[in-house]
Amino acid sequence: MKSPTPYFREAGSGPAVVCLHANASSCNQWRALLEHLAPEFHVLAADAYGAGQSPAWPGERPLTLGDELALLEPVFARAGAPCTLVAHSYGAAVALLAAVTQPRRIRALALYEPTLFALLDAENPPPNAADGIRATVAAAVAELETDNPAGAAEHFIDYWMGKGSWARMPATRQGPIVATIGNLPGWAHALLGEPTPLAAFAALNVPVLYMIGQNSPASSRAVGRLLTAALPRVQVIEFEGLGHMGPITHPDVVNQAIARFLAG
Repeated sequence: MKSPTPYFREAGSGPAVVCLHANASSCNQWRALLEHLAPEFHVLAADAYGAGQSPAWPGERPLTLGDELALLEPVFARAGAPCTLVAHSYGAAVALLAAVTQPRRIRALALYEPTLFALLDAENPPPNAADGIRATVAAAVAELETDNPAGAAEHFIDYWMGKGSWARMPATRQGPIVATIGNLPGWAHALLGEPTPLAAFAALNVPVLYMIGQNSPASSRAVGRLLTAALPRVQVIEFEGLGHMGPITHPDVVNQAIARFLAG
């Protein structure tokens, strides 16, 4: 059977930078960064399974982060090695797995709040800081089971961006999120079931920019507590007033930090 091919945007020439997006998003979230970096870098921004213009996960078994990484093989091949990964949330979890499993391909990592919730459960079984996202997933899945994807999207977006955020969101932004929210059970399985231990990330010998939003939920901040203590070559930036969706709500601020890191 032919391997699935991801959709990706591409611009510029120079050292390679591969950008990976968050859940309920697509490679379009990195469009401004791609344009900013293209004069000096070869930038590729890819869609994950079921996002943007990439194919849906076939559903033969539960999705894993390893499956997401395998989908990106043509993107990494196009980028060449080594490359820098710029990634947000779910995409940042995939980026960390790439660095652990394919270290020769990775020059550096610029990560905004990887959502590797399995690390929290490995440190301390529930109840723990991942309970909020677990409850959100359960509520959203219940909405999906009653054929209400908009209700599922509301639970998801309000968890990450604050209560009422979905209601205030323009319909033009709601539509693409509703179209992808059916992937939520797969995302949750991948993030809560990832078996890679914290010790594997402690062995990463690459520079890491780890970005955190001051107003982010307990779950992603708790993952940050573990990873920033473990990663040996980490630089941490906490953005005042930003939340987990900082790369989307405040792209200029976040992109400037990424550009500084790449220039260094």
